[in-house]
Amino acid sequence: MDGAVLYAFLLTLFAGLATGVGSMFAFFAKRTNTAFLSIALGFSAGVMIYVSFIEIFPKALAELTAVHGDQPGTLFTVIAFFSGMLLIGLIDKLIPTVGNPHESKFVESAQDPEGGETVAAKATKKATLSKSAALRLRKMGVFMALAIAIHNFPEGLATFISALDDPAVGLAIAIAIALHNIPEGIAVSVPIYYATGSRRKAFKLSFLSGLAEPAGALIGFLILMPFLTDTMFGLVFSAVGGIMVFISLDGLLPAAREYGKAHHAMYGMVAGMIVMASSLILLM
Repeated sequence: MDGAVLYAFLLTLFAGLATGVGSMFAFFAKRTNTAFLSIALGFSAGVMIYVSFIEIFPKALAELTAVHGDQPGTLFTVIAFFSGMLLIGLIDKLIPTVGNPHESKFVESAQDPEGGETVAAKATKKATLSKSAALRLRKMGVFMALAIAIHNFPEGLATFISALDDPAVGLAIAIAIALHNIPEGIAVSVPIYYATGSRRKAFKLSFLSGLAEPAGALIGFLILMPFLTDTMFGLVFSAVGGIMVFISLDGLLPAAREYGKAHHAMYGMVAGMIVMASSLILLM
């Protein structure tokens, strides 16, 4: 069990620290690679939607019906699934659009809070932001980091629980979460970098926001561990499926379409489903 817990935790840590890759985009790219992000987000959504309906929901259903019988077990599974959706939906509702990590962010589009050119354009010209504009931009980056940290808690728990149940499924979900964390790293790093001119500060804040993912996994596991009966595991597993479906449909696919052409998002999604299906077949 200890080895399984460590493996699940390391996968969650890997997924969370992918925000740092987003920081690299912000530091070294003059323009956002929209085609890559569109395909990556679509791929991530495809993996999560497929595994939620084909693997996670059926396993939760089997667990709960085995303990409680067909009708009560099915009812508990469905309620838990939509409860997961409700949880992540409430989190989305409480976070304003400007701080919502599921909104598309571009390296080149961070605006000077006092108007005019983008901060990237000013930085290219070696122009300086006013103190008030830099302060507002910095606050925006900090707020974005906090919003992403809040979002990463349930995502971390989802990755952790999935890996604990099935290492192969957990790996696929960790990769999917990591891909969708890349634009979140951009969202944190862009305003901080252009407000302070410091790559180190921008990367540090992005890094810390990503650590909320393994923190969510660890805290969630420690809270649930004493109660982790077959029933509790089935309920949590079903809720994890709901969380991932909501994230995919509400955040990843719309963002993927905004970052690139609609077909890029669709190609990525289908590729994600094929990779997930293939991995499940090979590991049967």
